[in-house]
Amino acid sequence: MNYSALSSEVDPSSVFPFELDKFQLDAIASLNAGRSVVVCAPTGSGKTLVGEYGIYRALARGKRVFYTTPLKALSNQKLRDFREQFGFDAVGLLTGDASINRDAPIVVMTTEIFRNMLYGTPIGQVGISLTDVEAVVLDECHYMNDRQRGTVWEESIIYCPREIQLIALSATVANSEQLTDWLNQVHGPTDLIYSDFRPVPLEFHFGNLKGVFPLLNDDKTQINPRLLKRGRKKELEKGKGNRRPEAPSINFILSHLQERDMLPAIYFIFSRRGCDKAVAEVGDMWLVNEQEAQQLRRQIDEFLTRNPEAGRSGHIAPLYRGIAAHHAGILPVWKVLVEELFQQGLIKVVFATETLAAGINMPARTTVISTISKRTDTGHRMLTASEFLQMAGRAGRRGMDKVGHVVTLQTPFEGAEHAAALAIKKPDPLVSHFTPSYGMVLNLLQIHTLDEARELIERSFGQYLANVHLQPRQQYIAQLQAELEQIKTQIATVEESEIASYEKLRQRLKVEQKLLNTLQEQADEGRQDELTMMLSFAVSGTLLCLKGKYLTMSLPITAVLIGKTQGASQTPYLVCLGRDNRWYVATTADVVNLYAELPRIDVPPDLLPPAQMSLKPGQSCRGDEESMAIASQIPEPEESLHMPPEVAEQLRVIAALREQIEAHPLHQTGNVGTIFKRKLRAAELEAEIQELQAQVEQQSQRHWEEFLNLIEILQYFECLDNLLPTQLGQIAAAIRGENELWLGLALASGELDNLDPHCLAAAAAALVTETPRPDSKVRFDLSDQVAEALAKLRGIRRKMFQLQRRYNVALPIWLEFELIALVEQWALGMDWVELCDNTTLDEGDVVRILRRTLDLLSQIPHVPYMSESLRRNALRAIQLIDRFPVNEVVE
Repeated sequence: MNYSALSSEVDPSSVFPFELDKFQLDAIASLNAGRSVVVCAPTGSGKTLVGEYGIYRALARGKRVFYTTPLKALSNQKLRDFREQFGFDAVGLLTGDASINRDAPIVVMTTEIFRNMLYGTPIGQVGISLTDVEAVVLDECHYMNDRQRGTVWEESIIYCPREIQLIALSATVANSEQLTDWLNQVHGPTDLIYSDFRPVPLEFHFGNLKGVFPLLNDDKTQINPRLLKRGRKKELEKGKGNRRPEAPSINFILSHLQERDMLPAIYFIFSRRGCDKAVAEVGDMWLVNEQEAQQLRRQIDEFLTRNPEAGRSGHIAPLYRGIAAHHAGILPVWKVLVEELFQQGLIKVVFATETLAAGINMPARTTVISTISKRTDTGHRMLTASEFLQMAGRAGRRGMDKVGHVVTLQTPFEGAEHAAALAIKKPDPLVSHFTPSYGMVLNLLQIHTLDEARELIERSFGQYLANVHLQPRQQYIAQLQAELEQIKTQIATVEESEIASYEKLRQRLKVEQKLLNTLQEQADEGRQDELTMMLSFAVSGTLLCLKGKYLTMSLPITAVLIGKTQGASQTPYLVCLGRDNRWYVATTADVVNLYAELPRIDVPPDLLPPAQMSLKPGQSCRGDEESMAIASQIPEPEESLHMPPEVAEQLRVIAALREQIEAHPLHQTGNVGTIFKRKLRAAELEAEIQELQAQVEQQSQRHWEEFLNLIEILQYFECLDNLLPTQLGQIAAAIRGENELWLGLALASGELDNLDPHCLAAAAAALVTETPRPDSKVRFDLSDQVAEALAKLRGIRRKMFQLQRRYNVALPIWLEFELIALVEQWALGMDWVELCDNTTLDEGDVVRILRRTLDLLSQIPHVPYMSESLRRNALRAIQLIDRFPVNEVVE
């Protein structure tokens, strides 16, 4: 097609020979208006067409488009599709393993590669690598939810120049508005194009030992009532016989699907071993007709002729019958064959792990989800709504099926109720897994100041979501601040100096009162023994001063001793009559003074307390007229007469202070209580606001704190000088990996410089290979040369562990010794079959280790300040290990 003949605003009907859906037309209108778009629609709804329109439009203008994907396999698939659609020479590819026609107008790449390009350009500017790029398609944008790699999408959006249109294609998520709002803030005008319409609607089914039945009711709002009744019956059976419902066999389910013309199907099983076992279990079934069998035989035989070592043991015969497995343990070239045959409709069932749902174009008429729970590193858990919908969305081929079928199965642990709940559940929201890395720190500080770097970190989606999450708390802080301002206005009419002086008097009164209490306690303690002895000789009519220890009275009272009664502990109780004409039963501890110098009162011998009063300490009772005649004779001696002089002096001080307080202008207003309540409330509000603001600041600056912690570690290893990358920092900045600092320190150490190429390959593998499962075995010995070189890196690794623990950094520091002998033997020329016969690892795992090794080796020649011997040996090591089936052949 002559794209230059198209108008600058491409008419969709000129490139798409079919009627477009409304959401597709809306997205195209937004692109033509110069805006970026977030296209959020169900899997299989045709959102990729919006990205394709962006390509047509750019080509018509003589511009370029970058099309990014989360997976190399998906990038390779898009390369093949776009070559067919736009022409062989119009499309290029950039992945960690391949660079093909990189200056083409359409370049397909992994999102990591795009992010890495942006690192080399000042943020917001169009560098050489982005010349003439009009739009960037971010396919499978919901991969931002990926815990390990989600950061890449956020960085790509933050760093991308505003004049480049972004076309973000995402499966349905609950918070697409937030994603769009964030893009509006950090990139530029962006429209949300949302659709929940599926061109091929989904029908949900449930499979058990009886057959395959509709899962939902007619309204698709809840479980099919018939299944619910069956489920209850099963529960009763389970309770009686202590039996669990069994899962239907794979043969049983496939037979039903074949009878009901529901093939081809993707049958999801959440383990590699489970997928392989399923192939063996049903491998004798014939699911293809004679014509399809002939086509399969021809294509499979051609593949095996080209790649005799690629045939997967136990999987070749079932493949001829239309049965295959697809998971990470399978050779990539075999997986590509399976994908191509499935797309042609020649394979009728693929047993796959959930990674197949991650974007590979393999739609089916039916998806079978064998269980709705899965085992993870942190235990067993139910599938999330998004995981379920991603797999279910593979059902229904546009233009081929009127309806797609999703079949969930009975298991011993989950029934129809669980499946129905997932089927009607709304998608999960996108979350952020933004995490600063050493490479991010070094690359930003190479071309940005610390303040500019902070601004970029604070533009992350993670920061945006944190701000949204903190909004209710910030609103509460604003309410408290408004209340505080109102209180300050109310007390503003009172002079601060008056409040201060009044408060000073009040505080001094409290201090003096406390001192008085102390003096009184000391005086009481000193006199207690004396009082006890005097009371033992006291007779009726003696005057006392009571201040209840056991008695309930607010002020001391003068009383006359009437008599004594023997207590339970041989201590006499004192029966007294107070000036208030109340009877009291006291102990010696209740007596604070005894007035021996005052004349005794003549008490009639027949004067007794009321008969109803119990003679126990603390008892009190009102007197009568007879007792009143005696009570009225009790004098009230001057308080200071019989008290220590220091107590009397302290009482005078307190009295003087009270006079000053009562004479104070603030006290005269009669509103002093309200003023001080408001002042106290203001102080409480200020403290609460300060605490809340500190919490908000801590949570809102989490990513920046992580960034600063990484700076501290980089400075320890002398990778930064005055916040600029040193020679060692530039080495680490040029490397891409899970822990760029560790890789940089290892390569710069000199310990790998003189290793032979096959030994260097093994050493490189040690730095990028994850700690294996305990059951992983390799029956080769590692050469001494490699083991000794790696042993010398242990000191650096130990120090890194210590620092990362101190600064709460969780980046991996791989140094694998067990598995890497595989890499050494492969580099020495061992053939593939023998290599795999000597390990328990799956072929796909071996390829993954070798490809990760290749990725690091291929970076070494481009890293600055590497020794010539290391560069030379790295190039030679690449040649040794980059052969079939490790090398990725892109046709």
